[in-house]
Amino acid sequence: MIDTMAFLLVFFMIASLAMSQQAGMPVSLPRAETADSQTWGDRSLVVTLESDGRIYLNKEAVARGSLAEAIRGRLAERPDLIVVINADESIRHGDVVAAMDAAKNAGAGRMAIATRPRGSNPNTGP
Repeated sequence: MIDTMAFLLVFFMIASLAMSQQAGMPVSLPRAETADSQTWGDRSLVVTLESDGRIYLNKEAVARGSLAEAIRGRLAERPDLIVVINADESIRHGDVVAAMDAAKNAGAGRMAIATRPRGSNPNTGP
């Protein structure tokens, strides 16, 4: 009986991890040879930079000037969040750096940049 319960526990843990989705908006991510398939789940705060200049924080539109304040508010609730920069591959490098700077000024301790593995679909999020 204990073996069956342990098996069910592991099965449901793996199934729930497989069903988790990234909170960012779908953009054409840049390719990287060393990209790993990573799912942050509810531990992430995704900043999406679209090719037309729109910025989203977990699928909510944010004005460029208020990005740091929006991130700061989320980090105040959960300081353990990882800020993931989900930028379209056509975005200027300066815009990505500005988003990273806003996250750092808001108190982000950990950041990541979303990429896609070579050969994957270009219009999917991280």
